[in-house]
Amino acid sequence: MAEAVPVRCPACQRENGYAVPVFPCACGNPVAPSLDLSVPPRALTHRTWAESWVTVRCGACGRESQWPHPEVGCGSCGTVARVAVRSPERVESADPGDPAAGPSGAAGSAAGRGAGSGGAPDARGLVGPRAPAAAGARAGADAGRGGARPAFRPVTIRTGRDAVVTAALYLRWLGFQDVRRPEGVPVPSAAVDLRAPGVVAQVDPTTAPAGLRAVECVWLNGLTASATSVYFSLAGYTEEARGRAEELAIPLFVMDLTGVPQPVNDPADELVAKGA
Repeated sequence: MAEAVPVRCPACQRENGYAVPVFPCACGNPVAPSLDLSVPPRALTHRTWAESWVTVRCGACGRESQWPHPEVGCGSCGTVARVAVRSPERVESADPGDPAAGPSGAAGSAAGRGAGSGGAPDARGLVGPRAPAAAGARAGADAGRGGARPAFRPVTIRTGRDAVVTAALYLRWLGFQDVRRPEGVPVPSAAVDLRAPGVVAQVDPTTAPAGLRAVECVWLNGLTASATSVYFSLAGYTEEARGRAEELAIPLFVMDLTGVPQPVNDPADELVAKGA
């Protein structure tokens, strides 16, 4: 795992710690995008799949692969910011002592330790008032289950269907059983409905932040089913949606393309800590 670096939110100017996610190359060596901290982070207001991937070159075998573009969710205002990365050519020409270069290929020994067992990618999001995403999830699992729950194994998100699969796997990891999409004709919506005994979840794989109405709808669905309401979004949430979710105690998660859902409010933190 690479060391966390400060990334300033372009909206509220808060500094959030960010550690570059590490992925396994086909040759088995760990690789990670190299951040370009000389370029200010850009607020992500519209997501396209083409812009969500960056080319990373393995320092061991030279193979170039497409990996999720580094993104940071602000722990204060909820803005999702995209962090600039160096091209493979700039990485090779960068000064090895430059801290902005970040880990790349086999050069980052700390990054190598971050590769999960069995080749699963490891990722970390926020620090500060909120625990890092993957590390926080593991800590919550240990606290809520006495260490019985294993670490969540992410699935790289490349399509909207991957986002739904990731949310379902995460709910099962939290302890909800028999997670599935309801049978019958779905209600017209951009979000996908997931249900299990004790939980109703909405998964929004679109490129627009989830709004107030979406949060209130999942709350009403949960109220009708006497279940916990949970929302997963790829593009984050509007300020109104976040405020309403706090009032209604609805856990909100943002899913980055590494496949690690990140809690973005206190109800989500509590759900991760306690589980189903």
